[in-house]
Amino acid sequence: MAPYFDLTGKRGLVVGIANEHSIAWACARAFRALGAELAVTYLNEKAEPHVRPLAERLEAPIIVPCDVREPGQLEAVFERIREEWGGLDFLLHSIAFAPRDDLHGRVTDSSREGFLTAMDVSCHSFIRMAHLAEPLMNRGGALLTVSFYGAEKVVEHYNLMGPVKAALESSVRYLAAELGEGGIRVHALSPGPLKTRAASGIDRFDELLERTAERAPRHQLADVEDVGATAAFLVSDRAKSLTGNVTYVDCGYHVVGA
Repeated sequence: MAPYFDLTGKRGLVVGIANEHSIAWACARAFRALGAELAVTYLNEKAEPHVRPLAERLEAPIIVPCDVREPGQLEAVFERIREEWGGLDFLLHSIAFAPRDDLHGRVTDSSREGFLTAMDVSCHSFIRMAHLAEPLMNRGGALLTVSFYGAEKVVEHYNLMGPVKAALESSVRYLAAELGEGGIRVHALSPGPLKTRAASGIDRFDELLERTAERAPRHQLADVEDVGATAAFLVSDRAKSLTGNVTYVDCGYHVVGA
């Protein structure tokens, strides 16, 4: 029997692989396992030795740098895709950043510069990608980003990233409304706490992992493979009627009250 859904013939862009523990890496592996062809970005020269071998394992024909803070780099990624592929079926935005002092301090005390940086890298870059992807998705497509429960409720030590992720989730809804007529679907994945390099910057993160596992209905943590499987479904044609959603992959933690 043929698989219920596959991604054969689809081409996708994955932004945010840092190492083998990344959410983006798990998603990329799931995309590739189901037949998708992938373009992969790395942050800079320092990151390239860690990312390029993974991209090569995915047999990615396009491996390019992308620091959304550097003028022109994001545009160059989409121009390369236009030149080599002529179109795009889906993309995954899995990047976030806040300056350390602002991330570890109170939202009340966040600097203007730190807030703007966090919002630009973690939220507006997704909007920019949607803008650049739209003309390449003339047959429709799917845009995915990654959020966290701290966008909806106060999570201790999540601090500045809470308001930033809330803006990201709102952007998902507006983009879904604006791009839906063109067949472009937009989603946010909201995993529970995961042991990734990005999460290591959050103060006392191990305590958050323990509390989540204790209180989640399934009394365990989700893992990056669960997120990858969900992402693969959402970009597939089987999810054609879904858009504008925040999809929780957290063993039910988000349904538990205070």
